[in-house]
Amino acid sequence: MATVIPSAPLGTDAAAGLLGLGAATAVGPQRGPAERRFRFELAAHPGSPAQARRLTRDRLTGWSVCQDTCDTAVLVVSELVTNAIVHTASRHIVCELHDGDERVRIAVRDQGCAPGEPHPAAQRADEEHGRGLLLVDALCHSWGAHEHGPGLLVWAELPRKADTPREDTRPRNDLGWGARPKPGGPAGGSDGDDEHGGPA
Repeated sequence: MATVIPSAPLGTDAAAGLLGLGAATAVGPQRGPAERRFRFELAAHPGSPAQARRLTRDRLTGWSVCQDTCDTAVLVVSELVTNAIVHTASRHIVCELHDGDERVRIAVRDQGCAPGEPHPAAQRADEEHGRGLLLVDALCHSWGAHEHGPGLLVWAELPRKADTPREDTRPRNDLGWGARPKPGGPAGGSDGDDEHGGPA
């Protein structure tokens, strides 16, 4: 069962930096509305990623975050919560959502590994698991992690509007599709028809 930790009242400065869940504190006078926060705690249980997805979708939808960003945030929070359950000895996991003017920030904090328990090893190429942070890296504007007490805090930021590109976005054309014009397409022109015996 999820425990919802009350957020600061909407429209107030949420003092996001005080909770230590990876939020940047504002410097200087605030412009626009204050950042909104929603914090919840989950038991480290196999059913918790589904609860985290539901709570994240409900809150971001209530904040009128665009559907694409909401869908991505749900996937990211699911990956981060799953990692915290699978790779740590946590009994509880704390999640926090921040809704800023331009970014939605997700923070997930675990309680760390038990003494002597091994940390996850590097994954082999043929394994089906262990790709969660690669997915987070591909989907998010930025992300990071740092130690927080005995545990780890992992945060990720998404643009509030889905049409905001990442600064380091490059074309990903692994299969070569789109690198050449389609046969018979506009780039083929009439010269291609002449070579194949078609009308000139």
